[in-house]
Amino acid sequence: MNVVSEIIRGITRDNPIFGLVLGLCPTLAVTTSVENAIGMSAGTAFVLIFANIFVSALRKQIPSSVRLPIFIIIIATFVSIVDMIMEAYFPPMYAALGVFIPLIVVNCIIIGRAEAYANKNNVFSSFIDAVGISAGFLLVLMLIGGIREILGTGQIVTFGYTLISLPLNPAVTTMILPPGAFLTIGTLMAIVNYKKAQKRAKGG
Repeated sequence: MNVVSEIIRGITRDNPIFGLVLGLCPTLAVTTSVENAIGMSAGTAFVLIFANIFVSALRKQIPSSVRLPIFIIIIATFVSIVDMIMEAYFPPMYAALGVFIPLIVVNCIIIGRAEAYANKNNVFSSFIDAVGISAGFLLVLMLIGGIREILGTGQIVTFGYTLISLPLNPAVTTMILPPGAFLTIGTLMAIVNYKKAQKRAKGG
């Protein structure tokens, strides 16, 4: 198993947003800023990694007929941990992400990887898969959050530090509202699909 290629697969071919088209609800909802994108990605990564590990470790002991309820119990356990940690140590982010933290329980990315990958592979492979998928999710959320924040406010401020500031006058405030989320992700998906079509046409 090539660890690097497996991680790259999670970022590119099996990217949860552009490749597998999963987890669009939190992606659309929380990407009003890079900071929110990082917070949601971190919480999702924690749950995904530990869920994959536990599902893989227990896969031979879990009866097939009840595997999905067991997967949800495992996932909910780690979501509860994330929820309590964020509420205790990161209250502003906890307030900003709101209901989407507990909704990680039903995030299609996590359930999908548990069913499609961790339930069929060993612990180490499942861990690497989770790392790659988490990295792909983080990069896409940061990209979408960055585009929306810079166009919607004229700057990117992350954890109290101003990373980028542009003299936009006026800023396109629609970008940090729901229509901006659909516009951004739709445009990016169109670009990705166009590039894939070009690659297929060239026989790649």
